[in-house]
Amino acid sequence: MIEISLLAAELVFAAVWLLVRAIVWIRRGGVDLKREALLLLMFINLAVIIRFVFFPMERVGGRVQPLVFDPAAAYPFRVNLVPLKNLLRFDTKRDLLLNLVGNSAMFVPTGIVLPIVYGRLRGFWKTVGAGALISLCIELLQLPFAVRASDADDLILNTLGVAVGYGIYALVRGLIRRGKRGGTER
Repeated sequence: MIEISLLAAELVFAAVWLLVRAIVWIRRGGVDLKREALLLLMFINLAVIIRFVFFPMERVGGRVQPLVFDPAAAYPFRVNLVPLKNLLRFDTKRDLLLNLVGNSAMFVPTGIVLPIVYGRLRGFWKTVGAGALISLCIELLQLPFAVRASDADDLILNTLGVAVGYGIYALVRGLIRRGKRGGTER
């Protein structure tokens, strides 16, 4: 059994991110600071998602509980592939609301950041598809951890959050464009 702290998980994520970025810098022959500043938005977005997905808000003894990797306890994997099966199975309305809002809201920034950082993802379906793939990757990464579960409902709610985020992005982008056109007509 291996316990992974929040700090350790975030440091590993940061190290992998920097390694990938260093490989890109070497291949391109330099660093594009403007591009890296935009990519920092994606890094922060993913770091926050990692925090909330793998290290829930419950605290024991005043500290965030570590992520436990125990292959013996992880199998059989905790997986729900049936959409909407667990969505309404909560003890209290508060827990239900936390699940609905939390899983959706956590991915709203993804729907905003993806089209800003990656020009090819400026369409609704491309952004939502990419966000769904990010969510799927996170659900699959939860498989070996005994205290985590992979759930089709989470995938649906996360993807809904991406769609809402894209809607916010498109609305702001439209307002900015309208403002620029209005400013040039005077």
